[in-house]
Amino acid sequence: MSDTPAIATDSLRKEYGTAVAVRDLDLTVSHGEVFGFLGPNGAGKTSTIRMLTTLQEPTSGTATVAGESIQRRERVTPRIGYLPEEPPVYPELTGRENLQYVAGLRGVAADDRIETLLERFGLAEAANRAVAGYSKGMKQKLGLIGAMVHEPEVLFLDEPTAGLDPRAARTVKDTIADVSERGVTVFLSTHILPVVEELGDRVGVLQDGQLVAEGPPEDLGSRLGEDADLEDVFLNVTRSRASVGTVGEQ
Repeated sequence: MSDTPAIATDSLRKEYGTAVAVRDLDLTVSHGEVFGFLGPNGAGKTSTIRMLTTLQEPTSGTATVAGESIQRRERVTPRIGYLPEEPPVYPELTGRENLQYVAGLRGVAADDRIETLLERFGLAEAANRAVAGYSKGMKQKLGLIGAMVHEPEVLFLDEPTAGLDPRAARTVKDTIADVSERGVTVFLSTHILPVVEELGDRVGVLQDGQLVAEGPPEDLGSRLGEDADLEDVFLNVTRSRASVGTVGEQ
């Protein structure tokens, strides 16, 4: 495996007019890591992810994903998968048609993989129904399958368990653990801290566009005290800035 990090940023910055969403971010994520990316609303998480997935250009600074500069979109996008908070699905198509369309865009023949993933996420029986009739949780699972269908090297997940019942959420968590064991890097943004405590190898907490804490969840907790957990860490490192106005997520 290459010594090059799966994700690396150097003074990455995003401005919207006079508002600064991401402030000179320096971050490194190793291959096969599950990296929990945390922060309150408006901290700059979505802006960071959109830059790393080549959907937005940085104002300044640089970054590489899967060893490729984010300035070279055509080389980055085939190697990543992205599930945004609102799953990108086409309601007029069936679930299976959605996935076949995504696979076609990716230039991969993935019929067998699609069927395997539909079974894993409990969508096989609904695969021939129009997505317009799917629940929020079903759309979330379909979006995750679409992000994984081409077997990416780096997987960006924004609130992947949102709207899921406990059984479906467990399937998602087991899937994240499984792909990580197979060397896929997972960049996981969520407000559900127990998910990060369970799965995260390392955690970064963003506040006002800056990284204010970083490290393994257990190490961050131990710095506050024997019984401190990730929620305690999150509240502690963001408390001093809580009264300061933040830039809205862009």
